[in-house]
Amino acid sequence: MTPIARTRARAVETLSLDATATRNALSSALVSGLADALTDCGKDPEVRAVVLTHTGTTFCAGADLRDPPAPEALVDLLRQIIELPKPVIARVTGHVRAGGLGLLAACDLAAASREATFAFTEVRIGVAPAVISLCVVPRTDPRALARYYLTGERLDPAEAVRLGLLTTTAEDVDEALSPILDGLRRSSPQALAETKRLLTAKVLETFDRDAADLTALSARLFSSAQAREGMTAFLERRDAAWVV
Repeated sequence: MTPIARTRARAVETLSLDATATRNALSSALVSGLADALTDCGKDPEVRAVVLTHTGTTFCAGADLRDPPAPEALVDLLRQIIELPKPVIARVTGHVRAGGLGLLAACDLAAASREATFAFTEVRIGVAPAVISLCVVPRTDPRALARYYLTGERLDPAEAVRLGLLTTTAEDVDEALSPILDGLRRSSPQALAETKRLLTAKVLETFDRDAADLTALSARLFSSAQAREGMTAFLERRDAAWVV
């Protein structure tokens, strides 16, 4: 069964991360399935925009520690979202952790309900937010980001808006998205594609410059002794050995 559910309404394709048993963690299968769905959307002239959302109470729990994708595959997926010639809008009504924040930052717009929570938890399992930095760092406030990168603390939707991770937050996320989607439906497909290219140019420069180095860093950290201890502690629901 595919981990991506698909629906369409008035030229907007909705892709839902649908692996609730793993809290929509970024497994090899989920990354591959999402990439395939995005490819279809990019080729389909009937699709004006893409909404990326989720089933269950978690948008994405980060990397699947039992079946993680290769760092290169995650880089390719993030770049695919950024380069897709159609706007991609994240719709979040649950929790977002670690690599899931890379998906959020890769999207052109992002809206979340007030119940959503966010955290860069990589440092707590012995790794770093390396690959996702390709799209997170260019789109966020650097001083505010430093706190959450270094501590792994949770932030709420209002703080995520201030940081630059979200476009907007509301009690009713669909109500908040309605005027955005209506605006996209009224816009020329050609104009949307070219305007998106203007908005993403600086982010893609970061990919061109840093992707190889950050991919290597991610692979090195995930194979380290501290990462093994951190991931084991997480799966066993205990503190890692370095916690004081």
